[in-house]
Amino acid sequence: MSMTCDVVIVGTGVAGLFCALNLPRDLDILVVTKRTCEESDSFLAQGGVCVLHDDDDFESFFQDTMNAGHGENDPQAVRTMIAESREVIGDLIACGVRFDRRPDGGLDYTREGAHSRPRILFHKDITGREVSSALLEAVRALPNVRIMENTTMLDLVEGEGGCCGIVACDRYGEAFTVRSRAAVLATGGVGGLYHASTNFPHITGEALAIAHGHGVALQNLSYVQIHPTALYSPRQGRSFLISESVRGEGAVLLGKDGRRFVDELLPRDVVSQAITRQMEADRRDFVWEDLRPIGEQVILEHFPNIRSRCLEEGYDVLREPIPVTPAQHYFMGGIKVDLFSRTSMPGLYACGEASCNGVHGKNRLASNSLLESLVFSKRAAHDIAASLDGVAEGDFPCGDFPETDLGKYSDVQGLLAEYARIAKELIERDGEVRG
Repeated sequence: MSMTCDVVIVGTGVAGLFCALNLPRDLDILVVTKRTCEESDSFLAQGGVCVLHDDDDFESFFQDTMNAGHGENDPQAVRTMIAESREVIGDLIACGVRFDRRPDGGLDYTREGAHSRPRILFHKDITGREVSSALLEAVRALPNVRIMENTTMLDLVEGEGGCCGIVACDRYGEAFTVRSRAAVLATGGVGGLYHASTNFPHITGEALAIAHGHGVALQNLSYVQIHPTALYSPRQGRSFLISESVRGEGAVLLGKDGRRFVDELLPRDVVSQAITRQMEADRRDFVWEDLRPIGEQVILEHFPNIRSRCLEEGYDVLREPIPVTPAQHYFMGGIKVDLFSRTSMPGLYACGEASCNGVHGKNRLASNSLLESLVFSKRAAHDIAASLDGVAEGDFPCGDFPETDLGKYSDVQGLLAEYARIAKELIERDGEVRG
């Protein structure tokens, strides 16, 4: 089987969906996703979306992002993200995203760690689900977009001039080719490579391995963020995140002796390190997080999902602290891209957590992930549109589609396991190089 389209997008998180939504309506777009559309990490995001609060907030927002990233951020990328933040929030509201509002009807803002002021928009404690669901509904309504679920990218197809499509397989393991005039990798991070992660386990970084195999530039692969507070549980499976917003609203971290041991609003990596030291001193696998200082009304209104999940685990946050422990959460490295999400291979774009444009530096500032995905996937869409403008319909800029031997993709599970091994090795090796 073979398919042809103008643009193929791999991934149905915020980055992939927003890219599709911003492409011209006269382009034929195919979106493929490894599981169902709802099984992306974007749907799991709790805290919110950062946005420039007002004109006086620009330099403060910029400095907070740079400080959290230990100054290793790309300043131009950070400024671009902040400058375009209000525009994409307007786009979300137009799509029907219901951000929480104050009694007077104005947008409400919350604060998280390493932010010098409240600048985070949210919908209770399920912001990712609210944003992603609205985008997915909008994309599904587009007549020029096809979505294929349970469809896994297995390889890129490279022509003489760059990327001219992908190899994928359907839910039955049958490989097929997709010929396209541009391809966008929005495949997410690497959480599935870790024993304890807040990510879906099927997100294992194969795009890194595939890109590496084609000589596409990668960047900052050792920059893996550990979130300070995942709910501690002896159960196997994905770690449940306790949003940083709860600490932004006043929750405190306590050791075995019931005493605070860290400023809860420091950057994530600093808080994670402090928790690790405290666990070692306490000889426990967790510390306590006490949400009661937030107040019952705020917990019930702002964090109902967190309270519900904690009740399932036997903890009532209204009456007692909960056990938390660090877990892998986010990938700041990835496929190297410019400010328009272009990779080093012509015709190939990457956005969202799969990409690295330098916005986050060594450590991501809380709630910058959704914003970064939105801003730079929109920029990718506009660049793709510009690159195809004036190109004759049916003309493929990156050359003829080469003959592809689909037989070498017959062992899908074995191939994905090998890609996961390569991705993990690339991350570990990059860490060794950085020392």
